[in-house]
Amino acid sequence: MAESVQIAIRDGIARVTLARPDVRNAFNAEVIERLHEAFVEITAADDVRAVVLAGEGKVFCGGADINWMRSSLDLAFDANLGDAERMSDMYRAIDNCPKPVVGRIQGAALGGGAGLAAVCDIAIVSDETIFGFTEVKLGIIPAVISPFVLAKIGASHARALFLTGERFAADRAREIGLVHQVVAPSELDDAVERCLSELRTAGPSAIAAAKLLVHRVIDNSYQASRAITTAAIARQRVSPEGQEGLRAFLERRPAKFSA
Repeated sequence: MAESVQIAIRDGIARVTLARPDVRNAFNAEVIERLHEAFVEITAADDVRAVVLAGEGKVFCGGADINWMRSSLDLAFDANLGDAERMSDMYRAIDNCPKPVVGRIQGAALGGGAGLAAVCDIAIVSDETIFGFTEVKLGIIPAVISPFVLAKIGASHARALFLTGERFAADRAREIGLVHQVVAPSELDDAVERCLSELRTAGPSAIAAAKLLVHRVIDNSYQASRAITTAAIARQRVSPEGQEGLRAFLERRPAKFSA
C-alpha cells in the first residue's frame, strides 16, 4: 500500500508530501500519525536545512477524510478526545520544527488543511486556491487548529471566519496573514525554489533561534490550550448538533440544526 505521506530528503531539503490525491489529501488517523512522525524525524535530522510541505495532485488538503468522519460518529467523548489530542500534537510538531517550513499550497486548504497553512513559516499559494475554516458547517468547531490559526491571523479575522465557515480566496488569505505569497499556478514551484534559495543563504542555527524567539514571545501555554481545544472538539463531536452535522454531510443533505 502506498504511503499516505511521502518524505524525500535531497540537498538539505526535506519534502513532505500528502499523497492521497484521490481523496483530496484528506486527513485520517494514518496521515496524522505519519505527519507527526515525519516532523519528529526532521527535527532531529542534522542534514535538513528546510522543509517543503505539499500535497500531491490538484488539492493541497481538503480537510478530514469522509470515512474517518463517519467513524467518529460512533466514538464516545474519551475516544474523540484521544483523536483530537493526536491531531493537536501533530500540528505542534510541525509548528515547533526548528527548520523553516515552506508550504506549497494549491487547489484548496480547508478545515485542517487551512490549519496546515497556519503552521507553515512561509506559505506560498497559487492564486486559484480556496481556503476555509468550514467546521461549523458540519456542526463542529475548528478547535484543535485554533491556537495556530489565531497566532497567524488574530482574533478579529478568526471571529469572522470561524463563525461563518465561509470559503475565501487566496488574496484574502494573504491579506489576513494566513499566507505570504500568491502566484499563478505555473509559477508556484519557482516561487518555492526562490524561497529555499533565500533560506540557504541564512545561518541554520540563526534560523532555528529566530523561529524559537517568535514562539517564546507570543506563545501562551500550549498545554493549557491543548486541554481546552481538544476537549472542546470532542464535546462538540458527540453533541446532537455535531452528530447531525456530520451525518448530514455524509448523507449529502442539508443539516437540520435547531434555531
